[in-house]
Amino acid sequence: MSFRTPHPLHRLMLDDVRGAQKMLAGVARTTAMEGSRHLSSLVGAPVHLKCENLQRTGSFKLRGAYVRISGLRPEERAAGVVAASAGNHAQGVALASQLLGVHATVFMPLGAPLPKVAATRDYGADVRLHGHVVDETLAAAEEYARETGAVFIHPFDHPDIIAGQGTVGLEILEQCPEVRTILVGVGGGGLAAGIGLAVKSLRPDVKVVGVQAEGAAAYPPSLAAGYPVAIDAPVTMADGIKVGRPGDVPFALVREYVDEVRTVSEDALSSALLLCLERAKLVVEPAGASPVAALLADPASFRGPVVAVLSGGNVDPLLLQRILRHGMAAGGRYLSLRLRVTDRPGALATLLAVLTVVDANVLDVGHVRTDPRLGLTEVEVELHLETKGPDHCREVEEALRDAGYAVLG
Repeated sequence: MSFRTPHPLHRLMLDDVRGAQKMLAGVARTTAMEGSRHLSSLVGAPVHLKCENLQRTGSFKLRGAYVRISGLRPEERAAGVVAASAGNHAQGVALASQLLGVHATVFMPLGAPLPKVAATRDYGADVRLHGHVVDETLAAAEEYARETGAVFIHPFDHPDIIAGQGTVGLEILEQCPEVRTILVGVGGGGLAAGIGLAVKSLRPDVKVVGVQAEGAAAYPPSLAAGYPVAIDAPVTMADGIKVGRPGDVPFALVREYVDEVRTVSEDALSSALLLCLERAKLVVEPAGASPVAALLADPASFRGPVVAVLSGGNVDPLLLQRILRHGMAAGGRYLSLRLRVTDRPGALATLLAVLTVVDANVLDVGHVRTDPRLGLTEVEVELHLETKGPDHCREVEEALRDAGYAVLG
């Protein structure tokens, strides 16, 4: 299969996705489908995780990038390709270009995580850091394409890209033929469009649900309007789906083949990432955990068997640390308290003894002695505790009150 020119949207069909699957044989992995007992118990039906976080380069992006670059004419390949990305698309383009013998230039934001920058360089791309936000980086890449003749490889707004991403849908049907619902994260829409096209063409009874972060949800207003609508300043920890405007090509396919687009909170994203790590032993980035976040938010609303697509696992270790703390707090695993005690020797030891009895792990202790609201013999103690969940939090607070302490919050 070779897409010589961007063909009209109405010609992007199941045969294109099947052709992409043949092209990707030996290039992209057929990623694992793992069952989740915990999520299955919540949903009341089998739940499976499609592990694109274990794909080469750590995300599904290799699929579309390889198909797109493979379709270039010889003179286009000779001119090289250029892309703009904060991470996953950058690595997908870099590896695809290396495999196909094409020179790749990738523009990345100045604040891009160092592991992603290093990985992109290791795949052979010429990495150029430019701009503080992706829009600035994108503009620089497009300007480079105009000046040099390099082919700009869009992360989602091209039929070849969507055909490549659609191969995930074919694999889902092969690995879980009994599937009734598929959940997939949505940014620009390339993955959801490809999966929707592939799955609905073969199994129109399967429900395809897109998931967006609440702070970067451009699809709900776009679908309501009937055309792509840009939102101002999308904000979310899930940088893989942090897109301010749907792509024209994927939007039309999402509108036709995706049954519903839901949104999830930042708390739900961090809790989902923590669950994937603790229960499934899978490192997943926030965007990749968005389908799991939707399951946690409303487990009873999905007909099983359910497949949740874990679209990527490229998460910066420093960000992962912060997200895990956030997820533990959202899940009631951290407890912060303020209380007043008498400022005398042994008072803190007495307080900590109460916490020892209820098995609360003290992470940090702070003292405030200068607040004018305090009495002359009082000190305010701020405690940060590691707990075992909401029930344990309540047990800790009750134990402190029973011991005579006034918990301030």
